[in-house]
Amino acid sequence: MTITLTVHDEVRTLVPGFTHLAVEAHGLVNGPSDPASSALLEDAARRLADRLDGRAPHEDPSMAAWRAAYTAFGAKPSRTRNSAEALARRALVDGGLPRINRLVDAYNAVSVAHLVPVGGEDADRVRGGMHLVRATGDEPFATAAAGAEVVEHPEPGEIVWRDDEGVTCRRWNWRQGVRTRLTEESVNALFLLEGLAPMTPAELAAAGAELAESLEKLSPGARVTVHAPV
Repeated sequence: MTITLTVHDEVRTLVPGFTHLAVEAHGLVNGPSDPASSALLEDAARRLADRLDGRAPHEDPSMAAWRAAYTAFGAKPSRTRNSAEALARRALVDGGLPRINRLVDAYNAVSVAHLVPVGGEDADRVRGGMHLVRATGDEPFATAAAGAEVVEHPEPGEIVWRDDEGVTCRRWNWRQGVRTRLTEESVNALFLLEGLAPMTPAELAAAGAELAESLEKLSPGARVTVHAPV
């Protein structure tokens, strides 16, 4: 793998059974949301509604597991929801899922359809390896507020993804930073799918395979590699 992924022992001790899967993609062609990427989101919303069958997203066992994980490191899951639950809630209301760009639409669709947190990073903007750690509170996190880029810091003990330059995603998979996000100019990407029991490695692998298929359809000729769950 071009970018190494490391889950530190303090995270595995706090939340046993965490698995993740990486999808590497090179030679992508991104651009504004279009009918093809929008169709992926519409199909995902239909599949989500069938899965939930009238329940709220947080009542799904997989989302309940993520709520317990957030509580374990001190976050309030009803206020800072994991990315899959937040997207699922939007998918079920009028207006539905946002259209961001073709690549983001593709991984958001997989997140909603499988109820699994998925993130996408511009591989050319990641510095060094990616680490899932408990923050010291000193790490910089580049985000946006009122249309301007600002730097925040995570809370001490918060679980974050970070690279050698700073935090790339706060509260595990709650909010991605602006520095490594996928833009319409992105051509190389790392997608990260994250699972907790009762989601099985086989279910995580199926979600990764679906994402790879979508990326290959949206970007014919792209080189896409799915790594086994770890």
